Parts: sequence; C-alpha cells; structure tokens
Amino acid sequence: MNKKIFIAATMIATTTAMAQPKLTPSNIDQVLKQMTLQEKATMLVGYTFGQSYWGLPSDPDPNAGAIVLGAAGNTAKIDRLGIPHTVLTDGPAGVHISEKRPNDPNTYYCTGFPIGTLLASTWNTELVKRVGEAMGNEVLEYGCDVILGPGMNIMRSPLCGRNFEYFSEDPFVTGLIGAAVINGIQSQGVGVSAKHFAGNNQETNRLHNNSVVDQRTLREIYLKGFEIAVRKSQPWTIMSSYNYLNGPWTQENKELLTTILRDEWGFKGIVMTDWTNTRHTDRQVAAGNDLLTPGNAEQIAQIVKGAQDGTIKMEDIDRNVRRILEYVVKTPHFKGYKYSNKPDIQAHAALTREAAPEGMVLLKNEGSLPIKSEKRVALFGITSYNLYGGGTGSGDVNKPYVIDLVKGLENAGFVINDTLRGVYTKYNEFAALEAEAEMGPLSTNSFFPRPRVKEPQLGLNTYMFAAANNDIAIVTVGRSSGEGGDRTFADFDINDDEQAMLMNTYEAFHKAGKPVVVILNVGGAVNTEEVKPYADAILLAWQPGMEAGNSIADVLTGKVNPSGKLTVTFPCNIDDVPANKNFPRDITFWDEFTMDDEAKKATPNVAETRYEEGLNVGYRYFQTVQKPVSYPFGYGLSYTTFEYSKPKVSKKGKGYVAAITVKNTGSVAGKEAVQLYVTAPKGKLQKPAIELKAFGKTRELKPGESQQLLLTFTNYDLASYDTDQQAWVTDGGEYTAKFAASAEDIRQTVTFKASAETVKCHDVMR
Repeated sequence: MNKKIFIAATMIATTTAMAQPKLTPSNIDQVLKQMTLQEKATMLVGYTFGQSYWGLPSDPDPNAGAIVLGAAGNTAKIDRLGIPHTVLTDGPAGVHISEKRPNDPNTYYCTGFPIGTLLASTWNTELVKRVGEAMGNEVLEYGCDVILGPGMNIMRSPLCGRNFEYFSEDPFVTGLIGAAVINGIQSQGVGVSAKHFAGNNQETNRLHNNSVVDQRTLREIYLKGFEIAVRKSQPWTIMSSYNYLNGPWTQENKELLTTILRDEWGFKGIVMTDWTNTRHTDRQVAAGNDLLTPGNAEQIAQIVKGAQDGTIKMEDIDRNVRRILEYVVKTPHFKGYKYSNKPDIQAHAALTREAAPEGMVLLKNEGSLPIKSEKRVALFGITSYNLYGGGTGSGDVNKPYVIDLVKGLENAGFVINDTLRGVYTKYNEFAALEAEAEMGPLSTNSFFPRPRVKEPQLGLNTYMFAAANNDIAIVTVGRSSGEGGDRTFADFDINDDEQAMLMNTYEAFHKAGKPVVVILNVGGAVNTEEVKPYADAILLAWQPGMEAGNSIADVLTGKVNPSGKLTVTFPCNIDDVPANKNFPRDITFWDEFTMDDEAKKATPNVAETRYEEGLNVGYRYFQTVQKPVSYPFGYGLSYTTFEYSKPKVSKKGKGYVAAITVKNTGSVAGKEAVQLYVTAPKGKLQKPAIELKAFGKTRELKPGESQQLLLTFTNYDLASYDTDQQAWVTDGGEYTAKFAASAEDIRQTVTFKASAETVKCHDVMR
C-alpha cells in the first residue's frame, strides 16, 4: 500500500513539474497557460522597489531593486515559472540611478551625455548611434534592462520645459536621430522606452491637459517621428504619455496604442505607461497598454476582479502578458548577464567630449573665432563658473563632475582673470544661500530646475579694468529647465541684468579694441536678437554633458571645427511662434501646485490646449509666410566654407536617391551637414513651402577635398495626410529637391517626378 502511495505521489510530482515549465523564448504560450490569473495580473503591473509613496506591492528581492537603487522601477517576477524581475531606469541623457548605496563605500556615477537637442544638432546619425551604444553599455553594466528614453516629442513651442530632452521641431529629424539613438542603445542587448507617446508638448498640467489636435496635424507632425523610429529601429518599449489626446487619456486609447502603433506601423514591443497612479485600469488593458507603471496593488486587484466579472476580457489580459513575456526573454536579467557595476566612464567621457562640439552651433562670427593669440581671458556670467551639463528631472544624471568653463579654458592653456573669478565664486556662494533660504531643501533637489540667479551688478570700472588687463572677453548666458514645468515667456528674453552685463562688456572691450565672445549654455531657444549687438561671436553650446567646459574650449580654440546646425528655429520674438497663442503663459512650476481644478479650467491652455496652428510648426510656418527669424532652422556657421555641386535625384525601387557633391573650399578641415528639402506640386491639400525629407553629413573634409553624399527617401515620405480619404496621399507630378545649408540657404535645386500613391489608414483619433 505504501509503495503504491509513493508511486502515485511521484507521478503527481512529475506531472506537476512537467506542467510548470520554466520560461524560454520558445515556450511562451505554454508558460502563459500555466499562469494563474493572479500571476497574469501581477505581470501587467510594475514594481518600484518599496517606495511606499506610490502604495506599491512589497518587493524585497535584493537582486532586483535593492542593487540598482534609484532605478525607476521593474517588472514582476514569478520564480516557479522562471520569470525574473527586469529593471527600468531613467532617462534620456544617461542612466539615472543613485550614486550611493547603504553599507557600500563605492560610488556609482553615470556618464552625463549631451542633451538630446545637442545630439540632434550634429545631424550625424553615425555619431549619435555611437553615443547610444555607450549609453546602452551603462544600462547593461549597471544591471538594468531598459532605459526610459529617448524623448521624441516635437518642439511645438520653444518654451516647453522638457525640450532639452527632445530632438527637433521637425518629425524627420526626430525620427531619424531617434532611430539612431535607439539602434545604438539596443545593440548592447538592452532596450529603450521611446517617449512620450503622444501629444505631450507642454509640461504644465501634463497629467491632465487635453491636447486637441486635428487628424492631419497629428499624423504629419506629432506621430511621424515615432512612426519613423518604429519602422527603422523597433524599440523594445514605447511609453504612453500622461495627457489626454482628443478626449481620452493616451494610456487608454486603443486607436493610438493598437490601431496606429501596432496595426498600421507594425510595432512589436510593449507599451508602458508613464509613471502615474491608478487611472482606468480596465481601459488601459483593453487599449493595449501592456505594463502599468510604476504600479500598485490596487491595479493588480482590479485586473483580477475585471477578469472575474467580465469587465476586462481574458483575451486582452493574455495578449498583454504574452507581450510582456516576449520582452522578458530578451533582457539581460533573463539571460543571467553578470553585470559589473563598472562601465568605462572614462571612455564614455571621452566620447562625450568628442560628440558635444559637433552639436554646438556657431551662430555668429566676425573673425573672433577660433581664438588665436589671445591668452588672457576675462570671464563674465555666473554660468561660466557653473555650467549646465544637462536639464533636470528624470532626464538628469548623477554625474561624477561637470567641467566648468574656467577649468575647460585653463586646460586649453588660457589664463583666467583672478579678480573676476573671485567675484563670481563669492557671488555664486551667496546665490546658493539665498536660494536655500527661499526654497529650502528644494534648492538642491536635482529634480527641480535651478532657479535663475541675477547677474551681479558690476561697476563700470570693473569692466574697464578687465578690458585693460585681458585679451578677450567671454560671456556666458545660461538657462536651466526641467520636468514638470514650462519656461516662462520672460525666460526666453535676455533679462535686464544680463543685458547690462552684455552691453557693458562689449562697450569696454570694443573701446580697447578687443573681441567679445558669447556662449549660450541653454536647453532651448532664447532671444538672440538681444545678444547679437553685443557679440563679435556667438556659440550655442546647448547643455553639452559632463565634459562641458572642455568641449566648449575645443570649439573656441579651433581644435574642433564647429559643424552643428539648428534643429529648431530661433525666432526674433517669442510671440512670432504660432503655437504660443495656445500655450500656457507664464505659469511657473510653483503656480501650478496652487491652482485647484476650477482655476485650471479657467486658465487658458492648462486644462485644454488646442493646436490651432495646425502644420504651422517651426520652419514650415516661417518659410511659408516668409516671416523673418533670428536664426533659421538648419543654420550653423563653420571655420571653413563649402561648395555644393552636381545635384541629382534618381528613382530607385519605391524610393529615391538624392546625390550632391560637397567640396571644402576653405582653409581648414571640417564637416558639413546637408539638408534636403522638397517642394511639392500644387495639389488638393495646402502644403508648406518646403519640408525636410532627408539629410546627411560629410566626413571631415580637408581643404580642397570633396565627397558625394547620397540621401535616400521614399514615395511614402513625400505623402501628406488626406482626412477625406483617411490616407497618406503622394501627389503625382514634378517635385523640386533643394539641397541646402539651412532652410534659408538653398545651394542647389533639381526637379524630379513622382508617381501618385495612396496608402489607406484607419479613421481614428478624431
């Protein structure tokens, strides 16, 4: 009898073991069938390592959350089925994790890479991919599986507080640069979460703002960059944004997350929510929002209950869980990768120093740059002594250092005026204490933008003394911005204290016959019309990462020939931008916290923002109506000159190859970014005067050297969205291809013929 019981028990145990397979890439359906409803619900909800603020499920696993302190969250694990945690970390400019860990003497710094806007301004997809590879390596070696980036929203207004994370006002730049970053990161065996999908073009009331966008504008401007990135790089994940879009929250919009993203574009990965509390869990699951992050116990219970009472379809749960498992089996945690916690920060710093100068834009140069014989430098502007390496919020990085301009110039052999250094050092100490008194602990919280500090009021004798005792003046104007709040209209303009500094420096140094160079250390556009009169040269350095001062010095000295070009228009006046008629006006990060729901509804562009400008975004507007700008889209000077010749557009399959020969006609080596704009034949739909369809960058050309660039685009790229047909329509006829150094500097034109084509879509997102 005992023997029979033993045999029966053995058979049951064997059967149970066989019924509980361990997850592999080839048995996902089998594992899915073995999962309980509770386990399935758990897999659809994220964990965030015991941060009780969110009311999260407990997660004591030291091999998932506790080791990667400061990571944004993770997916759930099921030990019996061999499903491990995977780790999700911020953010677009590098890995955002805590630098210190309890009972651990080591420090875990990450590379502060240049901001997204600077990377895009290189117009160099190969270089951007290399930066992505380095970023992906840090994700891997710090034990993470996905980095929450890149940011791919369109710069609808120069005042969006998060523009520094984004690439451009143009969807083709956004899509092609985004795909390069994604391919670079994912080449390391880790994933990205391209964000914020979609219509998250302001930070004010971002959790509850309703973006109202017509179908054509949505398709051509705000979705096109994501579409290009999906088709060219297949991101592991996409992050649905906080906002409403034409009514529903994006996180529960099936038309957006399934019909467009999956059915039309062929997206294969998972969709995760941006980090928020419980919304409509049933609608999110049904929409195809696979992972609810950061996640809480309530959402798990809601999924279980929904499946039991029929308000959530079991087929939707199974579909989403299957996608999560398809994601899990690709991850380093699933593959058992033994991460080192020691990425090569030094090598990545060297890459940052290499990449940053290529995205800096020389806006003005009347012969003052590169600096030749001048060695004694009078350095003005508080930002010179405290450069912004990047923005704030989840896009920030715990960097080992940021090289300021003093150190960068000294490393390049310059002598910095000690008197001014002493004044600004003491003034910065005072400003920090003043900020602490006003803001308390928030003054040093890296999540919030650093408050702008007024420039010190220096006497005229200080400027005259500096001009008499130095060879050149360098003045830095800085701006910080970050997540959760937009810039004010005043932040775009040069303030009175900055204006006085610029004017007094210029007058004193010009009286002494000496040059003035202005550095713009900013994350977005500022009023350069107010800078031009007081500068012999203007270098837009953006926010160049942790090697900031060294990278700026490399351009100032001519060690690197500037080749960056603008991916956003710099208007003459902030109100020249059509979108700013429907953009939150002068609502600060702090103002929003004091507004109740009624106040938000009553304040324009807080509860709802109507994109009434339609396609009139950036250069599409300025070039079509011929409105003057301070600096046009695509603009950037060099220390050398280039000639364009032999333009040609040839048909190749369903696409086209545009060829142009670029020759360095100057006296120093340099690179040139070529933009290909297209003017369409007159058809049913009104179109912008020009639209960018491709771009390319030469290698470094020696004086007299030439290179042929081949720029490719397709018939589909030429299409506009016709809402009457609910289709992408390419008009047949003669197009004009314009090879350009900027949107206003067309060097060569050639015509080509395209055949008519219609690609039907779904009538969604009304």
